Amino acid sequence: MNSTNDPILLRDDRADGLTTLTLNRPSQFNSLSKDMLTAIQTELTAIAASESVRVVVLAGAGKAFCAGHDLKEMRANHSKEFMQALFSQCAELMLTITRMPQPVIARVHGIATAAGCQLVSMCDLAVAADVAKFAVSGINVGLFCSTPAVGLARNLGRKAALEMLLTGEFIDALEAKQKGLVNRVVPADALDAEIERLAGSILGKSAVAIRMGKGMFYKQLEMGLDEAYAYAGEVMACNMMSEDAGEGIDAFMQKRKPDYKGR
Repeated sequence: MNSTNDPILLRDDRADGLTTLTLNRPSQFNSLSKDMLTAIQTELTAIAASESVRVVVLAGAGKAFCAGHDLKEMRANHSKEFMQALFSQCAELMLTITRMPQPVIARVHGIATAAGCQLVSMCDLAVAADVAKFAVSGINVGLFCSTPAVGLARNLGRKAALEMLLTGEFIDALEAKQKGLVNRVVPADALDAEIERLAGSILGKSAVAIRMGKGMFYKQLEMGLDEAYAYAGEVMACNMMSEDAGEGIDAFMQKRKPDYKGR
């Protein structure tokens, strides 16, 4: 349990380019208060501009990954203006995750509900412990999870997303993987090792290619097929002109490990 003097968000930077952000409100199940949203936004904005950070892991302290918005704070500020500002702030955070050049991996060790489930859906990748559970449970208290629906609808099939949204029922980690919400599921005691494997694989690739590729991936999703291919072709041509691509192809032909220099 954290004290009132503990930071609500912890940051750990490693020399290899891996940065971990840990939501640190364990007694509140890491709920997304306005202060928590601000703290995450501040760190991600700084990370996005950094050339030293290559991969971000988003984790939670205590029993839960994230239980969504802070309902006590919302009830204490019951005005439409407060709600509009809160959801706008949350949306900006979710968009920041997809727009920043570094891949963001959700490390889900416990429950991820409502906006917490939304947070998992908006991360680029997600690894879950087999004991983790997921739900968009607003409907159980008379509130359709409209903003989490945006992320769910872009990860799951329509019927699977709507079933979660209309029933508020939990799904376990294996079902979340089958439906496309998470990439990998491992025993809880193997979660950190699996995160290391996934992050390490990305860290071993060209930073230039990763940065260009992530930006391309999300942008082309909003395009028609013709436009998407034209845009992707232009990005790939630019990527081919990079020093890293030349080094990678030469290394492949020479049967050696590439020595990437780009940032």
